[in-house]
Amino acid sequence: MVEIKCDLAQCRFSPAHPPDCQLPHCKQTCWQYRQYPQQYSPHIDRFCPSCEVAQGRRPSA
Repeated sequence: MVEIKCDLAQCRFSPAHPPDCQLPHCKQTCWQYRQYPQQYSPHIDRFCPSCEVAQGRRPSA
């Protein structure tokens, strides 16, 4: 199992993610719900853009 660490408030795996961010609002603001083509996908195969930059990777489009 991979542990996802992120400090971005829009990342639902982040300790900075607000506890009051609940559905349906979370689907409009949180990165994991807003991937191309703007739909929820339970398969998260990469880090959020801020984490990719922090790791020296180019953010995915």
